[in-house]
Amino acid sequence: MRLLISFIGLLFLNSCAISVPIVDKPIVFKQKRVKLTQDYLENRYGMSQDNILIKPQMIVVHWTAIPTLEKSFEAFYNESLPNWRPELVNQSALNVSAQFLVDQDGTIYRLMPENHMARHVIGLNHAAIGIENVGGTKETPLTKAQLKSNIKLIKYLKTKHSINYLIGHYEYTLFENHSLWKEVDSGYRTEKTDPGIAFMAKIRRATSKLKFKANPSLIP
Repeated sequence: MRLLISFIGLLFLNSCAISVPIVDKPIVFKQKRVKLTQDYLENRYGMSQDNILIKPQMIVVHWTAIPTLEKSFEAFYNESLPNWRPELVNQSALNVSAQFLVDQDGTIYRLMPENHMARHVIGLNHAAIGIENVGGTKETPLTKAQLKSNIKLIKYLKTKHSINYLIGHYEYTLFENHSLWKEVDSGYRTEKTDPGIAFMAKIRRATSKLKFKANPSLIP
């Protein structure tokens, strides 16, 4: 009996440790987006499948460079890319998105299911969960509340999925020769700086016990 009580207590402690408040705020995800996602998987990655499910192995942290939650959400909401993203539309009409969006006050919003593919990182979308953070500009820098929420969310996702890597968006090209890399066009790259080196360093220090693998180029 004592052993059973201890086991139940351990389960309770573990569940408390990984719980994180998440508000569901879904973007449009109807058949059009599903079809565009399937086309993206096939045309960009050579992956033909009858669904858009992914096996998350990586978390990619971003910033939106947009100062408000409303405008950030609006950027991801529609199924197709807006006219002001011509540098991306030639590769696919699928709109950019991410599984999560963290507001400046630290509120975590889930925009879509964690195991559905989102377009947020070249070459790695098929295996990556994206966390977008509202802001990131000089006028609207990322906040301490966002940092704390990112850390909590990453810990939660690590316990729920088989996550091996944690990267900032600016690090994605380090995986070009890795087995996870799928992009077929060697010329399709965009230069990224989000979410900032300092922000990622703080996240890594706070999640060091999770034992994420080192980025490929950092392995001795």
